Amino acid sequence: MVTENDKRDRAALFRQRLSRALAEARLSQAALARAAGVDRSTISALLAGDSTRLPNAQVAAECARALGVSADWLLGLTDRRERPAELLAAALTMTEAPRALIDETIFAWHREAAGYKIRHVPATLPDMLKTRAMLRWEYGPHLGKTAEQAIGASEDRLAWMRAARSDYEIAMPLHELDCLAAGAGYYAGLDPATRAAQLDHMIALAEQLYPSLRLYLFDARRLWSAPVTVFGPLFAVLYLGRYYLAFRDSVRVDGFTRHFDDLVREAAVAARAVPGHLRAVRAQVSAG
Repeated sequence: MVTENDKRDRAALFRQRLSRALAEARLSQAALARAAGVDRSTISALLAGDSTRLPNAQVAAECARALGVSADWLLGLTDRRERPAELLAAALTMTEAPRALIDETIFAWHREAAGYKIRHVPATLPDMLKTRAMLRWEYGPHLGKTAEQAIGASEDRLAWMRAARSDYEIAMPLHELDCLAAGAGYYAGLDPATRAAQLDHMIALAEQLYPSLRLYLFDARRLWSAPVTVFGPLFAVLYLGRYYLAFRDSVRVDGFTRHFDDLVREAAVAARAVPGHLRAVRAQVSAG
């Protein structure tokens, strides 16, 4: 049951927010009345200091539309001023991805999430763990960023990770390393020396940066993942190849977080065991 005190509190909050929105929109009461299709006296009554009156749904919606705010916000039902369409637009954005996960946009996302745990499933090997030779080979055939730009961005990301307060978890499929060692699939044509040096580089970084960097290896036949990065509780970014899809609503971010936690929970090789596994994979390159 809604008490008289409840009504007074709700009416007072409505008056406060309506008055604030009017001032920010630089509208007079008469101008708002015309825009909302009501008499000026109606607006005056809603703003009266001792009123317990609340508008009906249509008047609240028209006032909100005229002022560019949410009707739910005016009525005290939410603290978000944005209208539903604006909230949806903010919750899901699509940004062009010039090439892989090395570019200014995703680096800015990393800085925004400084201090939070960052969870990452890379498209190939983790960009920040690649050697210069690997990046030159990888970027050679592609338009957009040059290899030198990619190298600079990768090294900037690694330096940021070393200095930042964020923990970094990376989950990647076992077969990615097997393909690298064999020079198969994506890595077909990559010479053995570059492949061996890349694995040596990953071994060194996995040991040097643990536990702030934790690398997990999962079996993609048991549990598969698209490339995705989860920036703490703030947002999650799905990589499509030409575009990033960024999700900022808490429900979807929680879903991506649970997905990543499943990859870690089901990992075939846990973070502490990764250097040893990498050495075994590295030995296959030498044997080849």
